[in-house]
Amino acid sequence: MRIALGQTISTTDPRANLDLVAAEVARARDAGARLLVLPEAMICRFGVPLGPVAEPVDGPWASAVERLADDAGLTVVAGSFTPAGDRVRNTLVAVGAGVRAHYDKVHLYDAFGFEESRTVEAGTEPVVLDVDGVGVGLATCYDVRFPGLFQALADRGAQVVALAASWGAGPRKVEQWDLLTAARALDSTCFVAACGQADPATRGEEPTGAPTGVGHSRVVGPLGQVVAELGAEVGTLVVDLDLTEVAAARASLPVLADRRF
Repeated sequence: MRIALGQTISTTDPRANLDLVAAEVARARDAGARLLVLPEAMICRFGVPLGPVAEPVDGPWASAVERLADDAGLTVVAGSFTPAGDRVRNTLVAVGAGVRAHYDKVHLYDAFGFEESRTVEAGTEPVVLDVDGVGVGLATCYDVRFPGLFQALADRGAQVVALAASWGAGPRKVEQWDLLTAARALDSTCFVAACGQADPATRGEEPTGAPTGVGHSRVVGPLGQVVAELGAEVGTLVVDLDLTEVAAARASLPVLADRRF
């Protein structure tokens, strides 16, 4: 299975961000990818009120992403926000090539001085897609700190987990990202395709206090090995996944079968 990760920097303008999506879809199509993973908050970066940009999963922004994906013949996972009363949900839309699904982020980022729960309502259910017969689980940013979700996705048939993020900068945060993505791959014996927002500092932008990304998107194999990764700058990663590695890992390291708790 060939996948692509589009490490971008979203703006506060959903229409401009749709142009970024279109460019990444074109790159993924031209590379022959069947799945494109884009970052969290792709519709609009963090640090501004999210209510005005939130829209239903069949709203105009998500529908435009779906048309781009359908025209390219691939499935796109991208971060959006959907209405939830006086708050929003942090939602991944997964659309194109016969897929239409969404995942509402379960674990909210109330950490390192940021309170996502002030404006965001938590989701409740793990989600696994079927992309060309491959189970693809969905996860968002802070979710990576919770091994139970990744194991639940594997229990539901995931062989790959698409993890979209807008990882907050700070001391040792890139180190933690690298450690956690590898650990979750090992916990679930899945491939983890972790795509984050690129670091705005690489373009000379000043910090806003919001989690706007550090880059370092990566694909980690089911035994924790790094298959490929990017640095902090904007870039696109294209990777061929050998899904037989998942079955082999689960045979040699049966952590899912051997769980007691």
